[in-house]
Amino acid sequence: KPERRYVGGTCIPILLFFHFRTSLPSPMFSRNTVSIWGILKKCIGLELSKITMPIAFNEPLSFLQRITEYMDHTYLINRACSLPDSIERMQAVAAFAVSAVASQWDRTGKPFNPLLGETFELTREDQGFRLISEQVSHHPPVSAFHAESLVGDFVFHGSIYPKLKFWGKSVEAEPKGIITLELLKHNEAYTWSNPYCCVHNIILGKLWIEQYGTVEIVNHSTGDKCVMNFKPCGMFGKELHRVEGYIQDKSKKKHCVIYGKWTECMWSVDPQAYEAHKKSERRGDNKKQKNQEGAENDDADDMPDVQETVSVVPGSTLLWRIDARPPQSAEMYNFTHFAMSLNELQPGMEAFLAPTDCRFRPDIRAMENGKMDEASKEKERLEEKQRASRKERAKNEEEWTTRWFQMGTNPYTNSQGWLYSGGYFNRKYQHMPEIY
Repeated sequence: KPERRYVGGTCIPILLFFHFRTSLPSPMFSRNTVSIWGILKKCIGLELSKITMPIAFNEPLSFLQRITEYMDHTYLINRACSLPDSIERMQAVAAFAVSAVASQWDRTGKPFNPLLGETFELTREDQGFRLISEQVSHHPPVSAFHAESLVGDFVFHGSIYPKLKFWGKSVEAEPKGIITLELLKHNEAYTWSNPYCCVHNIILGKLWIEQYGTVEIVNHSTGDKCVMNFKPCGMFGKELHRVEGYIQDKSKKKHCVIYGKWTECMWSVDPQAYEAHKKSERRGDNKKQKNQEGAENDDADDMPDVQETVSVVPGSTLLWRIDARPPQSAEMYNFTHFAMSLNELQPGMEAFLAPTDCRFRPDIRAMENGKMDEASKEKERLEEKQRASRKERAKNEEEWTTRWFQMGTNPYTNSQGWLYSGGYFNRKYQHMPEIY
């Protein structure tokens, strides 16, 4: 059972020395027998939030749990908190921003859409944080989260508006929403948005993922900026998974180049050393490409074979390296160690979790246990219950009221977003909606 401790003046349950599970109760269901074409062929170019997808294309996690995976590499935030130099802090924050999307590597399953009012909490004393998230809107779907250091070093928060579009062979996720990291000891705030994510070969071929787009991290206190380019794979696949960028101060002086792969590692090096290395690489590439020709593939967007590891520039400093996944990960939705534990209902948890917590969702629990028919029926029941509740509110002219987050202004970007209003960890859960 969890021990109760006081953190920041609040008594909260914390699991001490708990051995988190390393596998799921049941391996994943084969998707080979399910055709998605009949559902998606009329949806090309459209937003998919209102389209009901077969449960076989899901993974047994709610999207609220999926965004909690940002915290898998919390040690990078803790490292940033401990560094005296602002450029070095930005390096750690940039590594954290890349690591936050690393869990998506080979994760082709779609998380369950959270129900309106659904919540998820996670307290990890071993990593030094606690987190609360809430589904604050259903149409459009908006998930808000707030994580904080158990010793008062940082606050990490944001609201995510995932927009999914189907483009014939692929599904693209547009990363709407601003993420904010506050390093309280240094009185600093960093903001950024995630890159685009694309899942290829939805209809035919092997599913694979790429991330692309520019991620700009701004330190609103010092004026330092990190600009990272998540590169699309390109015709020959040379840029697959690659990330390249630089850190500059408020006078636009470049202090370092950061580079690597979001599936592997990130490094930092002096800009002049990096440019010299790139020139040397380009001379070698020009010789190789003389005999290469591109070809169109109308059947499937095959993932390029060229996946050499990162070429490390002499003098580079390692910022982050991805952790190995559990041995049975491929049979369990390609989950990381961290993801494997998120839906685990640990002994004693029922006594203090909010009744709206994802771990109590019967459709996700059934899927995790390999009961696909039951999971599908429960998913349909919950969706119908949600529709009925929405109609009842409309009939009575009632507005949905969020419980733990309120719309407000981000003081660093002046943009509107959902901000944590406090009180969740006081454990007063009276009058909570019965969403399950």
